[in-house]
Amino acid sequence: MDSPRRLMAGAVRAADAPRGLRPGTVRRVAAFSRPHRARLALFLGLTVVSAVLAVTSPLLAGRVVDEIVGGGSVPVVVWLAVAIAGLAVVDAGLGVAGRAQSSRVGEGLIYDLRRAVFEHVQRMPVAFFTRTRTGALVSRLNNDVMGAQRALTTTLSGVVTNVVQLVLSLGVMMTLSWQVTVLALVLLPVFVLPARRMGRRMADLQRESATLNSAMTTQMTERFSAPGATLVKLFGRPRVEAEEFGERAARVRDIGVRAAMTTRWFMTALQLVSALAQALVYGLGGYLALTGQLAAGTVVSLALLLTRLYSPLTALANVRVDVMTAMVSFERVFEVLDLPPMITEPDRPTPLPAGGVSVEFDDVRFGYPSAERVSLASLEEVAVLDQRESREVLHGVSFTAAPGQLVALVGSSGAGKSTIATLVPRLYDVDSGAVRLSGVDVRQLSAADLRGAVGVVTQDGHLFHDTIRANLRYAKPGATDDELLAALRGARLSDLVDSLPDGLGTVVGERGYRLSGGERQRLTIARILLAQPRLVILDEATAHLDSESEAAVQEALAHALAGRTALVIAHRLSTIRRADQILVVEDGRVVERGTHESLLAARGRYAVLHETQYAGSAA
Repeated sequence: MDSPRRLMAGAVRAADAPRGLRPGTVRRVAAFSRPHRARLALFLGLTVVSAVLAVTSPLLAGRVVDEIVGGGSVPVVVWLAVAIAGLAVVDAGLGVAGRAQSSRVGEGLIYDLRRAVFEHVQRMPVAFFTRTRTGALVSRLNNDVMGAQRALTTTLSGVVTNVVQLVLSLGVMMTLSWQVTVLALVLLPVFVLPARRMGRRMADLQRESATLNSAMTTQMTERFSAPGATLVKLFGRPRVEAEEFGERAARVRDIGVRAAMTTRWFMTALQLVSALAQALVYGLGGYLALTGQLAAGTVVSLALLLTRLYSPLTALANVRVDVMTAMVSFERVFEVLDLPPMITEPDRPTPLPAGGVSVEFDDVRFGYPSAERVSLASLEEVAVLDQRESREVLHGVSFTAAPGQLVALVGSSGAGKSTIATLVPRLYDVDSGAVRLSGVDVRQLSAADLRGAVGVVTQDGHLFHDTIRANLRYAKPGATDDELLAALRGARLSDLVDSLPDGLGTVVGERGYRLSGGERQRLTIARILLAQPRLVILDEATAHLDSESEAAVQEALAHALAGRTALVIAHRLSTIRRADQILVVEDGRVVERGTHESLLAARGRYAVLHETQYAGSAA
């Protein structure tokens, strides 16, 4: 009998299943499965035929025994054997065909769900990614999507197969001998109850194992990243880390042994009960056969049909649990899809005028969205989301940058400079007021127009774990190698690339860690030069560079900003002396504005910042 392992899984799911589904879940599942309904119907049809064949074989086996005991003809026995073999071949073919259909349905559904989630997540605001644990989000795209797929393949086909097999087996057994059938049903509680009790125990072990594995995986993920590995080495903690990892791995090992032994005891007990049930069937059936009430072949058929009865009965006892456990994966996927993206494109976008781009902030007020608007507790892996209300961080900011002008934002850390910069490419939307490019509200622009007009260089200079060529082409997918090399020359990075053995094909490593800080920044500047935006935003692009690297980056930036409107957030005031306009931002407000000379002459906040920085550098 092949039921114990299946029963073990069903029992665990029974103990660890959700208690209910949200309204509308089944309807949404049906909508996702609609494109696959033809293949799904064929798959279920093949499953039904296979279930019928599973009940037919024991009857033919019984006929063979009757022919042998009754002295029947050899040709009949041979043809019955051929029929049994033929059914086996047909069943095998049906299994292959059914698997082909189920894999197409399952993989198609996985593709649809993953693409839907990925595309939706791409539209989420930056605040979503700052709060969400990456591993939890990736799990939705992998584990939960796979669980959702099981709802339409394994679980659904299992229900259909078990119902058909159970009805046919029970009907045939009742026809052959109601006494033996009743005896088999009387023993059913002895078969099912241990499964549920042991299932709770296994569920507890699995939860504990998942928690321990998660802790071990988290340590590996954090320590194997370039920054994490550097930190461990800098503080000289490799041995301590190894010991802590060893302790976690030991707990995972121990829980694995306990789970394996519990499963073994459970399966052994089920196999024993199954063997006892068959013994009773042979005993009662043999008695009835010897007293002339049953044929010998009927006893064999009953014993074989018993294996087709217990497994479906036990599986169907947990059918609600199996379905809900699979469907909860759909819920977790839908939970992500139901998060509003906040940034949406207009139905009828306004085209951005050609030529130089002006930037206008008109009485802009803004506060970062609260956690409940952009996140899920399950994705942050917390019990309850942060309940704090959103507070306003920009209070009526207004300024204008004319086409071709360089406008600098300076001020204390946390004053709101970077927040202002994020509103221009519409990473967030303002709460009130407006941000306009060339007179058009950014909320009325298409994403393509906005991304094509605005280029941003951040202080971390993020790069993908890919080649220099691929990182540059992210800004212009169809760029030729000549265009890439021209951009690198403009960013003062061509000599470095020429010196690399693989040139443009050099892999830069995770987050570009194989390059120095200055080289990473210049590569991001080359990316901007390739994109050729009309407006460039520099968010403290030289804040963490040494003097030599800063000089190289500044030279590259001068080339990048030529003829373009620029919004520059400056950490070092010496870098923005030639700005057409300097805005001093404090506590979310523009408190001063003017040129470098006029602001120094005013002896206000800018003069204080300048003197403080100059005194610090002089010291």
